Amino acid sequence: MALVDILVHLDLTPNCLSRLELAAALAGRHGARLTGLYVVTHQHYQSERSGDDERIALLQKQFNSITTENTIDAQWLLVDWSVIGISMTEIINHHAHYADLVVVGQTPPVEERRDVPPELPERVVLGSGRPVLVVPYAGRFSSAGDHVLVAWKAGRESTRAVNDALMLLKQASKVRVLAINSTNSYDDDNEALCANICSHLERHGITTIAERLSSPAVSVGDLLLNHAWENGCDLLVMGAYAHTPQKTLVLGTVARQLLNQMTLPVLMAH
Repeated sequence: MALVDILVHLDLTPNCLSRLELAAALAGRHGARLTGLYVVTHQHYQSERSGDDERIALLQKQFNSITTENTIDAQWLLVDWSVIGISMTEIINHHAHYADLVVVGQTPPVEERRDVPPELPERVVLGSGRPVLVVPYAGRFSSAGDHVLVAWKAGRESTRAVNDALMLLKQASKVRVLAINSTNSYDDDNEALCANICSHLERHGITTIAERLSSPAVSVGDLLLNHAWENGCDLLVMGAYAHTPQKTLVLGTVARQLLNQMTLPVLMAH
């Protein structure tokens, strides 16, 4: 399956331009169409309305300039929340139905949030039905998907994430599949399950490196971020939501930590 349509959510947060540049790089690499979506927010979320029109116009100019310079088929969408009558998340999820990948920003600190509702990334992951690439609010990222780390735990969540990431994994130069145990002991079944997903990916033409770590004292989230940094990974792939024994959906503990502390782009799926 090819990556032919990318949707990037744009806003007035300080690191939005970095997110746009990364989305454009992905669109150029995959020959995909890039849609830039700006949602004019409800007044409740706007700490400063003065000058917003000029900032939005500048953002549109930057979008047009970046996509033109890189010869990317592109579309700019401006949707007014108050006119449409539904929330920002619902607007993004609606347009995500017609994309292969959605790019959003990590929720920034309150003082930098301006026009972004809290919990936007996790709500898009849950409601869009598409893989969602969450870009950190700090730092610049020239690529995402050249050296990929897959967080693997046999089950629906990881399986869904790996399947939704296939179009990126096939373009990667290196893919690591990491299974983390919560104790010092290694279970033969866990090792076999990690080998099984690697074999499956290799049948897709994806060469993988299978790795295992234990986390008796360090959180799984910290291990993932440290391992990604130590190995120069530019993308982390993982599941997000899980069902509790009571059959309710909850954002996983590791996913919640990474959404708060991410240091590299993270692809999540549900």
